[in-house]
Amino acid sequence: MISFGANTCVYLAAGATDMRKAVNGLMILVEDVLEADPFSSHLFVFCNRLRDKIKILYWHNNGFWLFYRRIEKQRFWWPIGSEQASLEITSRELSWLLEGLDITQVKAHKTVKFPLF
Repeated sequence: MISFGANTCVYLAAGATDMRKAVNGLMILVEDVLEADPFSSHLFVFCNRLRDKIKILYWHNNGFWLFYRRIEKQRFWWPIGSEQASLEITSRELSWLLEGLDITQVKAHKTVKFPLF
C-alpha cells in the first residue's frame, strides 16, 4: 500500500479532462494549466466530462503513480469551473469522493464537549 505524507495536498482540476491523457499529458496539465509542480508529491485529481472516471497523478520517490477509478451507476461529484482552476481538498474528502459521495454534503458528527472535573 502506498502511504501519503502528512504534508501531501490533494488538488482537484475543475472542469473536464480528456481521460486519454497518460502521465506525460497530465504532467503538462499540472505544470501549464494548474501552475503546480507535478514532482511535489501532492495528489492531482482529474475527472472526465461524464464524471464516471477519475485519474490521480502522484509522484512517489523516483516515479509517477497513475491511479484510475471508474464507477458504473453513479457520477462523481465534481467542481464546476474552467480547466484552469483547481480546488484543494483533504485526503479524507478524497476518500469520500472516490466512494461516490458529494463532499459538499458530507457532514461529520457534532463535537461532544464533556464537562471537566
